[in-house]
Amino acid sequence: MAAKWIETLVGSLDQKKQYKQHMARMEALPEPHRSAAMALQRYLTYQGGIVDGNTLVTMLGDFADLWERAAADNTPVRAIVGDDPVEFAETFVSAYSGRQWLNKERARLRKAIDAAGDSGEKPT
Repeated sequence: MAAKWIETLVGSLDQKKQYKQHMARMEALPEPHRSAAMALQRYLTYQGGIVDGNTLVTMLGDFADLWERAAADNTPVRAIVGDDPVEFAETFVSAYSGRQWLNKERARLRKAIDAAGDSGEKPT
């Protein structure tokens, strides 16, 4: 019963364990793959804004798989991320369509604009 209460308060303990395992996998990568993976993971966490724990854990697991394979094959970092690492990261995170905190703000903006448009103002 206590575990259920704790999970309600702080989230899934299993997801936290999986997250730590994925992070440990990335930290164990050889350089320069480790540095690149950790920098991209930080960006994905901030930019992605994923609030669904299952989606986040799945994304990080796939991300760790990608970098482990690249390191095992001695694939250069630039061959993975291309010329623009931001574009790579944003394309990668877009494949994981879980709930994002930004979705709430997008809905709020649409509602505000709809309400403003319905205020009786005539377009000029």
